[in-house]
Amino acid sequence: MTVEEQSRPSMRTGAIVKSQFDIAADLVGLEPYMRRLLRSPFRSVAVEVPVRMDDGRIEVYRGYRIQHNGARGPCKGGIRFHAEADEDEVLGLATTMTWKTALVDIPFGGAKGGVQVDPRQLSKRELEAVTRTFTNRIAIVLGPYRDIPAPDMGTDQQVMAWLLDEYSKRSGYSPAVVTGKPISLGGSLGREEATGQGLRYCMEAYARDFDLPIEDSRVVIQGFGNVGAHLARLLHDAGARVVAVSDIDGGLHNDGGLDVPRLFEHAYAQRKPVPEFPGGDRITNDEIWRVACDWLIPAALGGVINEDGNAKALDCKVIVEAANSPTTPIADKILTERNITVLPDFLMNSGGVIVSYFEWVQNLQQQPWSLDKVNEELHRKITAAYRMVRDLVNKEHVTWRTAAYAIALTRVAEAEQLRGH
Repeated sequence: MTVEEQSRPSMRTGAIVKSQFDIAADLVGLEPYMRRLLRSPFRSVAVEVPVRMDDGRIEVYRGYRIQHNGARGPCKGGIRFHAEADEDEVLGLATTMTWKTALVDIPFGGAKGGVQVDPRQLSKRELEAVTRTFTNRIAIVLGPYRDIPAPDMGTDQQVMAWLLDEYSKRSGYSPAVVTGKPISLGGSLGREEATGQGLRYCMEAYARDFDLPIEDSRVVIQGFGNVGAHLARLLHDAGARVVAVSDIDGGLHNDGGLDVPRLFEHAYAQRKPVPEFPGGDRITNDEIWRVACDWLIPAALGGVINEDGNAKALDCKVIVEAANSPTTPIADKILTERNITVLPDFLMNSGGVIVSYFEWVQNLQQQPWSLDKVNEELHRKITAAYRMVRDLVNKEHVTWRTAAYAIALTRVAEAEQLRGH
């Protein structure tokens, strides 16, 4: 089995999201017409993205921008460049964004974008060409009060800078049309590490409530991109032992704890494969699931914790979903039966969209915030959402995921009804 096959989800994000929706809709007694309304996207745009490659040939990629729901505000969601970013995958992610923004109570709806391309196979010029062509073709549905993209898997602040420039060519300088930008173009302090920071805040709150201290706990992180790398650094700073991490090239294990600052520099800053770091024993992407730990953190693709492979073999106390939809519904049931708590994705990884909201506010007001203010407001916002979910879990004796969905669905349904739908 190749590394790519090991990383491939066994169940697509769209199917996972639909299954989880039904469970929560039953809990809150959502009416049939509202279920139909909230399952369906408001708008789906599919475009062709032709690009002249460095060798002179023309490649044509498929791109999507799907706006799932805008009842609570402008649509908001990242753009991912990934070979598997097809329409079903993007719709599932857009739907999750609707629930995420509602759960943390920020005035956005949900959207997502994607281009079916492997950015690792592109030169910088080709990557810029893909970004500009895609932006040009979806620009009609974007806008500071309509739809605001952000980085996602395979994209970063440089890609957002190109997006901003391309959009501004037709609409004038519009920093609020995109978040996750470089600081010098109106980006927010703290945005790059925001998802990891939000995860840390939620984990610390859970640790206090359920007597599972972060300090000296054992952590395993599957995925060492922006989210996984920053979270590893933050947890290391808090005294945790990060005993195993992985990326698409494989993993690394050190039972005494990896040297996270050096690994961060090696794998994140210098973009070198995790297994090439000399501070531990190499493991495969399959073996990482069998490393004993307190906190298991999937931070890559969806569907990686599943009934066919690893759900019955995991040796952990809590699963922290840093990735979108990493756990399939059947695996969820298995983990519940095994008394393994699963802290759901659209609560745990919402730090990115929360700080994106702060960036949008700063752009509209033309008033930058200090890093201390960003982190203070992030902590306030995400821990308030955490407490609401925790309280509903305790009241209704449901899973954390069902409680989070129930809160989000209720808020979006109320907004739809108030608007006359």
